[in-house]
Amino acid sequence: MRDLFQSLTLLENELVATYGVTLNEAMVMCSVGDEAVLAGTIAERTGMTPSHASKVISRAEKKGMLVREAGSADRRCICFTLTEEGRALLRAIDSQGLDVPPLLAGFFAD
Repeated sequence: MRDLFQSLTLLENELVATYGVTLNEAMVMCSVGDEAVLAGTIAERTGMTPSHASKVISRAEKKGMLVREAGSADRRCICFTLTEEGRALLRAIDSQGLDVPPLLAGFFAD
């Protein structure tokens, strides 16, 4: 358990140092991708609780990675999409990669 936690911490430190986002923010951005999604969908896709997902979404918004918009079918629904900056960041992570700790390498295999 300790080794897993240390590996996740190393991965997050790499993300923050290289790209300026936390592991949770990166997961939220990946869960949005090219879609417009509801906060509940983000929570479901990431496995976060709705309240935790809301906090991470807010941080990603403040960093300019996500934008909220009223839904097209139902204006009461709020959808989230990646900004151009958010899409560029995901492309950079995909193309430049990360130094993934060996314990987690299997999760990042192509």
